[in-house]
Amino acid sequence: MNRLHTTAAAVMVLALATPGCSRNRTLPTQLAPSQVTTLAINSYLWRAAIDTVSFAPLLQANASSGVIITDWYRNPKVPTERVKLTVAVLDPDLRADALRVSAAKQVYQNGAWNDAPVSAATVQKLEDIILTRARDLRRSTIPGEGARRVRGRRSR
Repeated sequence: MNRLHTTAAAVMVLALATPGCSRNRTLPTQLAPSQVTTLAINSYLWRAAIDTVSFAPLLQANASSGVIITDWYRNPKVPTERVKLTVAVLDPDLRADALRVSAAKQVYQNGAWNDAPVSAATVQKLEDIILTRARDLRRSTIPGEGARRVRGRRSR
């Protein structure tokens, strides 16, 4: 008889606890496209940043931290100047504030490389290029996104 009471009590506890463990149906079942990533950063921004700075040799490109650092790059047309870029993708969302670009510039004078100021417009232009490329990558990979844009146009 004691064993029957113990079994009945265990079944009752399981019956009461099981609904609390069931799947919460109020949670969304699909992630936003910007959240579809295995990285802690936005994969579209990451790919766009790598594509954009690929003209310069890479020193570091760490997708886990979202940091890209280039080595010094000299434009063959202006051999007395060189630039070094650092790009940081900071967030898993595809937003302008999820991206930081910084640049260092040096000018060759009197046999030595000397630091020179970088125009804020130059850094802003790089950020814009990366963001535009990331948006284009996103549009091309999301099913139906490109078709929606084409459907809005009328052909004659």
